[in-house]
Amino acid sequence: MAITAQDVKTLREMTGVGMMDCKKALAATNGDMDKAVEWLREKGLAASAKKAGRIAAEGMAYSAVIDGVGVVVEINAETDFVGKNEKFVDFVKGVAATVAACNPSDLDALMECKYNGSDLTVLQQQQEMVLVIGENIKVRRFARFTDGVSVPYIHAGGKIGVLVNLEVTGGIDATEIGKDIAMQIAALNPRFLDKSQVTQDVLDEEKKIMLVQMSNDPKMAGKPDQVKEKIVLGKLNKFYSENCLLQQEFVKDSSMTVEQYMNASAKTLGGTVALKDAVRFEKGEGLEKKQENFAEEIAKQLGK
Repeated sequence: MAITAQDVKTLREMTGVGMMDCKKALAATNGDMDKAVEWLREKGLAASAKKAGRIAAEGMAYSAVIDGVGVVVEINAETDFVGKNEKFVDFVKGVAATVAACNPSDLDALMECKYNGSDLTVLQQQQEMVLVIGENIKVRRFARFTDGVSVPYIHAGGKIGVLVNLEVTGGIDATEIGKDIAMQIAALNPRFLDKSQVTQDVLDEEKKIMLVQMSNDPKMAGKPDQVKEKIVLGKLNKFYSENCLLQQEFVKDSSMTVEQYMNASAKTLGGTVALKDAVRFEKGEGLEKKQENFAEEIAKQLGK
């Protein structure tokens, strides 16, 4: 059986063992993943096994500023209960501290970094957590900002983590402004930060849909093309206000947009604030959730 790089990577994630040993294990067991895990355990190279294949869509999104570096991470577990476990939460915070200190280029690089305050790598520490907690645990993604002023926000105990990055002048404290913007992002999850980021293909698709809708509307179908174009432009402004953060109605004060709130608040404080970037992680976003069937589980345990 041909052994692929993905096979080696999967076995490595399951066991925390190095690439070469994983490759040897797969070669020795003709690519059988379960037997390869056993082979590694027999050699004393792997202490845990098999949990890495299970669905991990719960866990925690966490955001913080650590030694001046803004960090947001998502780490998954199998159950919401584990997401509240003190050891798991400490692990999440340790990974965030590692991201801040190590500046890894990507997830693979992060897994090779020394875990904060330990001689183990992040991958090895992750495997230790699997052993201690008894569930599949997986570091999924991270982002970090070193420049500007970063403001973190964690919603609902780790359901959503947001990190806002601002350019601030005038020596003002923009923490409250950043937190309000982060809360807006957590609540409404805008597709874009600003209308300038909306690409032409997105605009073209929106225009196409609007024109088709008008052609299907008896009241609009007969109108001249130039009238339809003007109507489309008006509808695009609504698209911006619904999908672009700075153009959205500010949740805490509907009389202004987020951009107007940001500018007015900064002016009152005697400086300026510009939104440079923002990241929003929602735990389990886009992952298949584990579907529990307790009757079926009990039947299996009873051998029925």
